[in-house]
Amino acid sequence: MKSKLFVAVAGNIGSGKSSLTKLLSEHYGWKSFYESVDDNPYLADFYADMNRWSFNLQVYFLSKRFNDHKKIVDGSESVIQDRSIYEDAEIFARNLFLIGKMDKRDYENYVELYHVMIHYLRPPDLLIYLDARIETLLKQISRRGREYEQSIPRTYLEQLSMHYREWIGSYKEGPLLVIPSDEVDFVHERGDFNRMLLLIQGKLMEIGYLQTEKGNTPTNVPA
Repeated sequence: MKSKLFVAVAGNIGSGKSSLTKLLSEHYGWKSFYESVDDNPYLADFYADMNRWSFNLQVYFLSKRFNDHKKIVDGSESVIQDRSIYEDAEIFARNLFLIGKMDKRDYENYVELYHVMIHYLRPPDLLIYLDARIETLLKQISRRGREYEQSIPRTYLEQLSMHYREWIGSYKEGPLLVIPSDEVDFVHERGDFNRMLLLIQGKLMEIGYLQTEKGNTPTNVPA
């Protein structure tokens, strides 16, 4: 039985990663690590001029994610992380290179640094992937109202979704749970959240982690 757990939540922009991270952190009593967004010094500039700021942004994210990942695996608490280090390279940097927003020299330098870093990291005990259609992503992005996100082209989200499908389809770092999130409102509807919990609790039991809310041993599975 695992007494310490490392869960990462993956998904495209607007898929609900941060919200699910917060809810699961509160439900299970896990420590949470969030993506550096509101305090990110490059993000607004990046969306205004991707060619100029893509390399800077990706190195910033990689550095932050590596430091968080290292703290997680070296710590003694169960943790849930909003977006994994793998997504930085496998999805976002790769996409920027393929669409011509990051030049080959910068991309190859970035990938080399990424592979050096992950050599020293233990993968998550469980990766939860939120799978959402583009319409769902656009609605969520509009709802949360971050000004710099409102100009994200639909085609950019479609490209990211394609890379996510490829990455998830070949993911072999550890246990994986894919959750379709289009028809659920797990933030506002308790019933939808409970249905997600059933899926997550089943996977946790499968990998040998049998704890529930606030770290207590369960007597039943949430309904």
